[in-house]
Amino acid sequence: MGFLPNFWSRVLTLSWDSHTHQYITEQAILNITLETLRGTKKHQGSHADEQTRLGRGFWRAVGEVTKSNVDMDFLSSTRSDPVYHFDSEYVDSAMVKLRQLWAKTMLSVRANEYQSARHSLGQLFHSLQDFYSHSNWVEMGQRSIYLHLLQPEEPAIPVAQKDTRTCMECFSITCRNNLLSSLSNAQGDSQLLTTGYFSTSRPKPQGKCSHGGILDSSRYMDAKGGINKDSTSPLFSPHHYLHVEAATLATEATLTVLRDLRDTVGHKTFLKLFSVKQVPALVFVIDTTGSMFEEITAARLRAFSIIQSRANGPDQPSIFLLVPFHDPGVGPVYETEDPNQFMQHMQNLMALGGGDEPEMCLSAIQLALTHSPPLSEIFVFTDASPKDAHLFNAVKALALEKQSKLTFLLTEDPSYKSRGRKRRKRRSREALSPDRFSLYSSLSSLSGGLTIFTTNSDIHDVSAIVEDNTAADKVTLLHAVSDRGMKSNHSFRVDSSIKNVTLHVTGILIECILTGQTQSLLSEQGALAELKHFKGLYHIRLLAPIQPGQWTLLTKCDGHITFNVIADSSIDFLYYFATVTNETHPGLAKVEGSPVAGIPAFLVLALIGLAPDEEASFSHVTLLGAAGESLKQVWLNSSSSSSSPSSSVEELVGWVDSIPRVPFCVRLTGQDSRANKLERVSTEMVQPTHVQIQVLSVPHLVPGHSTMVNFDILNHGPARFFNVTAVDDCGYLQTRGPHSFPVAEQGSFQDQVHLHTPATAQAGATITLTLTVYALNSPDSNYAVAYLTVVPPDTDTSPPSCSVARVQSSCSPTCNESNWNISLAVSDKGHSGLAALQLQEGEGTLTLFLNPTPTDGGDGRDETTSGSHHHHHHHHKARLEKGDPPLNVSEWALSSSQPLWVRYTSSCCFAQAELLVWDAAGNMKRCHLTSVSIVLNI
Repeated sequence: MGFLPNFWSRVLTLSWDSHTHQYITEQAILNITLETLRGTKKHQGSHADEQTRLGRGFWRAVGEVTKSNVDMDFLSSTRSDPVYHFDSEYVDSAMVKLRQLWAKTMLSVRANEYQSARHSLGQLFHSLQDFYSHSNWVEMGQRSIYLHLLQPEEPAIPVAQKDTRTCMECFSITCRNNLLSSLSNAQGDSQLLTTGYFSTSRPKPQGKCSHGGILDSSRYMDAKGGINKDSTSPLFSPHHYLHVEAATLATEATLTVLRDLRDTVGHKTFLKLFSVKQVPALVFVIDTTGSMFEEITAARLRAFSIIQSRANGPDQPSIFLLVPFHDPGVGPVYETEDPNQFMQHMQNLMALGGGDEPEMCLSAIQLALTHSPPLSEIFVFTDASPKDAHLFNAVKALALEKQSKLTFLLTEDPSYKSRGRKRRKRRSREALSPDRFSLYSSLSSLSGGLTIFTTNSDIHDVSAIVEDNTAADKVTLLHAVSDRGMKSNHSFRVDSSIKNVTLHVTGILIECILTGQTQSLLSEQGALAELKHFKGLYHIRLLAPIQPGQWTLLTKCDGHITFNVIADSSIDFLYYFATVTNETHPGLAKVEGSPVAGIPAFLVLALIGLAPDEEASFSHVTLLGAAGESLKQVWLNSSSSSSSPSSSVEELVGWVDSIPRVPFCVRLTGQDSRANKLERVSTEMVQPTHVQIQVLSVPHLVPGHSTMVNFDILNHGPARFFNVTAVDDCGYLQTRGPHSFPVAEQGSFQDQVHLHTPATAQAGATITLTLTVYALNSPDSNYAVAYLTVVPPDTDTSPPSCSVARVQSSCSPTCNESNWNISLAVSDKGHSGLAALQLQEGEGTLTLFLNPTPTDGGDGRDETTSGSHHHHHHHHKARLEKGDPPLNVSEWALSSSQPLWVRYTSSCCFAQAELLVWDAAGNMKRCHLTSVSIVLNI
């Protein structure tokens, strides 16, 4: 079973002080992230300040890793597979799987595919943590982690043979001393590893240890009892009294992996992997047909304004991404972290050519969603309706899965029924549907964005919305719509943490009154707010000082109106729906895709950005309909994971007795330290449904091979026909659909899609597979998104090695008057070849040679150096000191059997050092150097 999956597992098992997979993983990532920030030159502020400012993107990234971890206990493809859990003495196979997951993580990080990397990292953590709970490692008396799990050349402890008895009978729920002493050999100088057998694994031989606990039926078989340390509850864990020791080692192993990952990819990339302090990406999807000159110019000027105003500041976008499109061309995607390169590319963007009215807009949005990070704001500039409407469901699925907002800036009046109105517009003047832009409106509505119909003359001013929405720490206070000709009032609350409140209203207002005090925005200037009106958009900014409390907009509109109120604040929340699983792994399993209407579920919220000394309480959430009406209130309680003062994030949980049957968003309500009501809105619209689609396994892709992805359709309604469509972003699918099939009432249907990976596919690339299912006779639909990574067939999982050639020491009592040195051979045990070396710790000097180290220390005439030194590569010799960046040796033409010779020299005042060595596959070895000996971590 592993450590309990998540916070709710403690409730189900009544073991409130158990360490869960969720807790261990969250704490480890938080600690190493803060450690990394403290190690950067830009770090300022206290530990508490840094934790508060990590950002919404960071906690979402942590949630992805944690979800991938706990899913190993919930997914049908992994929950009963002993290889993923170190069960049933599958130790060797589990170690191979661990090393493959490390290699897969490294491939994804190096390809900048951070979502895929977080997924495989979560799986790695689960198996690694399970080892300490499921094996007899703790019972052996071990107080340090088992390095051999991820480092093949570290000393290994043999696994008990199939016919070797490992446990004696235990007849109580607490099993003490039930491991046989024969696990040590006759001489007593070595031991054998064993892990417990679980009822869903392979048959348990006589005399073997069981996993144990009330969920394991094998506990009744010889030898009765069990050895798991998953929890502090004797009902679930026979070795519950060793739970803390197992959790401590599992935590240390998780921390070690994170440090190795950080030191391998570098601090900057490590922080990107976890979206630390991530400023929203600047993402443009731009129609480049001949009529789009003004729109392209507006986007260019707006990008320039953002880049110039935030130059060298913390609010500069983290990523710049551009996807051009017309008909039939889409892309290519241009992505960069360099604002100057992005501006140069925008300067080169031209409005040329064009055909008939529809364009390939949704194809371009799909590319933007797959290439941009989660929580992005995507801005679409076009004047044409979509030609590729068949992609609507796939784009909708990606937007909801990534929680990214889509905002459309349209320079075309939808009431026009023929083309030719705009200069340089397409030549045809065929009749066009007045609702041809409805797909855009649907996508913006469900994702929390806006659809703005404006003009060429106003597009530059309207594009100011890009600048408003892409700043850091933006939160939503209100998102609602009003229908044609109706009077309405919409309220939002300002608390003491709020700054810079901006209101965006799309459509046509006849009347608009802001109350706190009262100001008619359309007819007067006042002290409350400043209004700017452009075609299609009202831009309202509250004027300082902004009074905390309730503000109300009283409006009368002509046509459809959308209200969006945003502000600056670090306090925000993330959420998901979950259901209880009481099978082999008790806990809360996150609902994939949209939740099922009419059935109960838990709502789990993570509160972020609240300073440790900031007093705030949160009582409930309200599920709001599209017009802002209240559908249901859900009262909240603090989860058990928040009870510890060292908790990484405050988690709240509420019981929804019945999921609403109409689309809704979530508003969190609480109270700040000054008794002001505090409200935040998550603007994406949840789409309740009566059908689910679940991907059963996410295989990796191998160049030149075909792969099958299995999925289940679960029908929660009457018998009916469904369509399934599959879309991927690289064209690997062999069949896309749609294809139809019947599913019985409350029935299920299993299907699969096939992908063929070309032999030229790049290792580490990620393919985004989007599956959508929809009923033929009702609006019910749902989606699943899977990220598949291309992995070479012969992945190198063997790290380099260090072996000592000679240690010389002339240390005297006066340490600063003497030196010591050590010579070693560094080589790669795999097939990738040596890639880089770095002196991580130590005050001495590291010198590299292609031949064995000269005994006289060399005269230095042929030495080259790294960092601020000079290179003479024809000598292939270098010098490294602490603080120098990793030295690239991949071009030194070393054969796979040829070692690199290294000599480290240091004052006797500094008796230790650490050398990091990488191969080209990203495997790393830490070589610990001392004046007496070398401790190998291979």
